Amino acid sequence: MKATNKYAVIMAGGIGSRFWPISKTSHPKQFLDILGTGKTLIQQTFERLEKICPKENIYIVTNESYRALVKEQLPSISDDQILGEPAAKNTAPCIAYACHKINQKNPDALIAVAPSDHIILNEQEFVKQIETALITASENDFLITLGIKPTRPDTGYGYIQFVDNSKTNGHYKVKTFTEKPNLEIAKTFIQSGDFLWNAGIFVWSVKSIIHAFENYLPELNTTFLEGAKHYNTPQESNFINLIYPQCNSISIDYGIMEKADNVHVFAADFGWSDLGTWGSLYTIIDKDYVGNAVVYPNNVMMYDSSNCMINTKPEKLIVVEGLHDFIVVDTDEVLMICPKNKEQQIKEIVADVKSKKGEKYI
Repeated sequence: MKATNKYAVIMAGGIGSRFWPISKTSHPKQFLDILGTGKTLIQQTFERLEKICPKENIYIVTNESYRALVKEQLPSISDDQILGEPAAKNTAPCIAYACHKINQKNPDALIAVAPSDHIILNEQEFVKQIETALITASENDFLITLGIKPTRPDTGYGYIQFVDNSKTNGHYKVKTFTEKPNLEIAKTFIQSGDFLWNAGIFVWSVKSIIHAFENYLPELNTTFLEGAKHYNTPQESNFINLIYPQCNSISIDYGIMEKADNVHVFAADFGWSDLGTWGSLYTIIDKDYVGNAVVYPNNVMMYDSSNCMINTKPEKLIVVEGLHDFIVVDTDEVLMICPKNKEQQIKEIVADVKSKKGEKYI
């Protein structure tokens, strides 16, 4: 497998509303240093994938309004590597766009697709798993997804059920996909032993994925196929601006992965979190002896408080007294205090703030 045939696509168009108020429409979470490491989530994702393929083969699909942010945070990439979406249309159109563009350049391409805002604690194992999946994709007409061995019955993740006796060279044939279940169903999934968390990370050859688009989303495929003569030319942007708003908003999971019969999953364990909520951040951050997780701890003073998730401005003094199992997030414009067990309502809070206070705080 030639290194020049290896590509990566980073999906970076989301607005991360469940990480409000630090994640805002104008500056969403993938462009933030949420962990306080000195690097943003998209920078960490890019550096991870750079260990797998040449950096000039890494493409970023993002909303057109974030193009300048991507360029600012990843200055080593060319303008051609930033694929600007004129409208948010979910993951199937964004993957179709990237894969058709890559196909025009290299029909032998092998592609890893990853979200821009996930945490991977064991990067060495991640690289090893993706490399193995790329080799498998080069030898088989498979659509490969990475599933994470679950550690708890989490209701915030989708699940992949695999055919238990189908393991071949480290991967299983996929039986079903399930959207975020309730707690009781999640518990039965964990107990059954044949379910994995859906990480939303994919590996395939460009031939296999375009063939799948032909079979399961033919209209969408035809739309992007018409742009073959425009990709990687100055006319590409005009073509995308013309056709993108007409695309149906549909996820790759619903549009292809749940329907195709050649989907395989690798059961992976590399310290993954989709960092979708404050609760998911809480699980991976260092905590003090009573369970408080503080992103910037130097200026936070805690008294008689436990199991709290605190994110504040590094230079601001925060004093917390008598608070247990709460999320506290403080920005220049917003202070949010929310019980940890109510964090799934943050999306609704954001919608309420937008309707009553306008766009300023969103």
